Amino acid sequence: MLNFVICDDNLHIANKMKEMLELIFMKNDVSASVAFVSDNATDTFQYISTNKTDVAILDVNLNSNISGIDLAKQIRKINKNIYLIFSTGHLEYSLVAFSVKTFDYLPKPITIERLEITINRLIEDMKNSNIKFINIDQKTIINPNEVNYIKKDGMKLVFCTNTQKYTTYNSFNKIQNLLPDNFIRCHKSYIANIHNIIAIDKNTINFKNNISCEIGSKYKNNLMEVFNYENNSSNLDGFNK
Repeated sequence: MLNFVICDDNLHIANKMKEMLELIFMKNDVSASVAFVSDNATDTFQYISTNKTDVAILDVNLNSNISGIDLAKQIRKINKNIYLIFSTGHLEYSLVAFSVKTFDYLPKPITIERLEITINRLIEDMKNSNIKFINIDQKTIINPNEVNYIKKDGMKLVFCTNTQKYTTYNSFNKIQNLLPDNFIRCHKSYIANIHNIIAIDKNTINFKNNISCEIGSKYKNNLMEVFNYENNSSNLDGFNK
């Protein structure tokens, strides 16, 4: 599930864009939702700082001391992978907007046809980005950070997140080669996301929401070595701040 955020100084326009996005998601069978809508840059930044956000659509001129460009620069400091899309009625801002690694620029008034073109391009870009996103099927893309573990189930792969499981036909070895380094083989049939592990008990890995997966004896030593290193690194990072 992809999470979108909208920030526009005109809340009516922001909510209208939310409605258009939801129609586009439904029409194209895209697994996504608009998680947050605001007319305030500070509130938007606070939300993105504390919640998973894949795409932010920002008005360039927010009629405050913080512009959409300023907001984007702050977002980039905490999230380098987020997709940024700008909207504005002032065409002269378009070149400035691209200075913060912008995916697209939407001139106002925004039509649903123009917005749909951008969303379809964005989905295609995500499919071709093996590091940032996992492509489950034609219309379902998930952020690797959401995945607790991946299970091999015959010819299928099961991707387990905190909220649901996604099933697809794919090669276990192939997907392992495309995953970020924080995914570790922990069993002949499981790959675990080290960053989401809460605890390890003997032959079981525990995640949030009482989710767990098995550990194979062949893989346990390597798993524990990586897990302990990650924990020690996190503690040192916190200590050095």
